[in-house]
Amino acid sequence: MNHAEIDALVKSFIVDTATGDVNPRVQQVVVRLTSDLFKAIEDLDLTPSEIWKGLEYFAEAGATHELGLLAPGIGLERFIDIRQDEAEARAGLNGGTPRTIEGPLYVAGAPKSTGFARLDDGTESEQGEVLFMQGTVYGADGKPLPGAQVEVWHANLMGNYSFFDKSQSHFNLRRTIITDEQGRYQFRSIVPMGYGCPPEGTTQRLLTQLGRHGRRPAHIHFFVSAADHRKLTTQINIEGDEYCWDDFAFASREGLVPSVTRISDPAELDQKQLSKPFAAIDFDFHLYGETAVVPSSIVERQRASA
Repeated sequence: MNHAEIDALVKSFIVDTATGDVNPRVQQVVVRLTSDLFKAIEDLDLTPSEIWKGLEYFAEAGATHELGLLAPGIGLERFIDIRQDEAEARAGLNGGTPRTIEGPLYVAGAPKSTGFARLDDGTESEQGEVLFMQGTVYGADGKPLPGAQVEVWHANLMGNYSFFDKSQSHFNLRRTIITDEQGRYQFRSIVPMGYGCPPEGTTQRLLTQLGRHGRRPAHIHFFVSAADHRKLTTQINIEGDEYCWDDFAFASREGLVPSVTRISDPAELDQKQLSKPFAAIDFDFHLYGETAVVPSSIVERQRASA
């Protein structure tokens, strides 16, 4: 069949059979995606077995909760960010902290504190490297933003996240920090490790077929929000990680790999009540003001909540 014939066929399947109230947007999207799928089947001459195996793959990915890994793995989540970046640039919004993907491992409800929080529960302090990260949240006018909300979460030394890894304590390595009167935040944690897709999972099986690895560098996630400002979804990579610029999820971006300083000065160790050197990262967040001419920065999607 040629493409015009496929378009007519899809219309007869989806549009002409409608007898009830139609959601025009849903109909528009379903017609387009179905037409594109049928055309791909025709152009690639997919066999019935290949089509059904594809459906089985997506069914398994959904049942095992790996669609949240598949989306970044094929670049879909990065593509969404690119479109958001382009929309903001067209609206004249430039110079803010780069956004990057959220990933599938956020959990709502982390404990709140003002100015400072300790993220880790202390169980990995001895084998891990203590990390202090601090900075200022700036608003659209370039001034510090008191009362901004910094949500932060990251993996442990095994590359695992609390809530999903039941061996970890409740909300380990997850906190919400409200910036102080100077717009500053600081937290103590451990330097995280990167992780890989489950080796036998649906995402890694596809990546292997494509000749790709499924590794992520060590990184720390952030949601940063404030009144009258666009919510920032971003993450930083830990400098020097093997996969820092080779992330299977395409989240690595210039401006999101801050320097890591190792502190061994006895006076600073004493101030932090530490007996061994620690890592320090300084990183400021610059937010855009809210505007109606750009699609919302609030992304509606299913997320875990504890």
